[in-house]
Amino acid sequence: MTKSSRRAFLGTSLGLAAAVGTALPASAGQRRRIPRGGIGMHLYTMRDVLAKDFAGTVEQLAEIGYATVGVSGRHGYGAADIRRMLDTVGLRAVLEHVAYQTLTGSGLPQALEDLHTLGAKWPVVPSLPGSMHSPAGYREAAREFNRIGAASREAGLGPVLFHNHDGDHDVLDGENLYDILVRETDPHLVAFELDVYWASKGGADPAAYFVRHRRRFPALHVKDMAPDGGFADVGSGTLDFAAMFDDAQAGGVKQWLVEHDIPKDPFATARNSYEYLAALRY
Repeated sequence: MTKSSRRAFLGTSLGLAAAVGTALPASAGQRRRIPRGGIGMHLYTMRDVLAKDFAGTVEQLAEIGYATVGVSGRHGYGAADIRRMLDTVGLRAVLEHVAYQTLTGSGLPQALEDLHTLGAKWPVVPSLPGSMHSPAGYREAAREFNRIGAASREAGLGPVLFHNHDGDHDVLDGENLYDILVRETDPHLVAFELDVYWASKGGADPAAYFVRHRRRFPALHVKDMAPDGGFADVGSGTLDFAAMFDDAQAGGVKQWLVEHDIPKDPFATARNSYEYLAALRY
């Protein structure tokens, strides 16, 4: 697809979205918008189609309009292979999810080298082992995150990020587990990829985190919640993204990465979610 035809495709897509009433926020028409270079796809959403055709999948994401991706699973390819496929279609990897056990063990140097190969900035811990689900466990994780973050910075990368689920917002023995990580990590070494769906599911207010802990949230997982509490394409569910993102600048958000854990049609989810975020004003 040529650049001119891609622009025409995107213009047509967004025009059709408006014509059929794709969900626009109540604050549409206000000045602020998500930079196009900040709208990405977390590739876990596309895992089924990536396993069948990695190159074709990332090509279609680029044609939809995505600028960046978060890598989650290699599907048998090396970091250099993935970089070549992304470069071919003009996509940029910004982060990669790497298991906690890998980053705390002997796999850390290779993981950081792979990030350089991918052209990405942030290693991301996708979750903590269940055995660490206690205030003591999260304090141990905070110490480990500081160590990993120092190694990442020394390697010329960004801070290590932590990706949350709902249970990370539990209050145990009077302490909020997620807040332990925020308080007891060095902001220069550790930051957060806030999954706004799981934060909301866990009873947290993402916007409040942006204000209370400024510039700690360079990346988001933008995932919507269906009325029954399940997953929904971005813009079709119950989360008020316009209100949520009003303080995103204070939180330091650079990347808005779309995610849907169990999409029926990954490409439809990708299109619907991109069109909503590209049209969003807040």
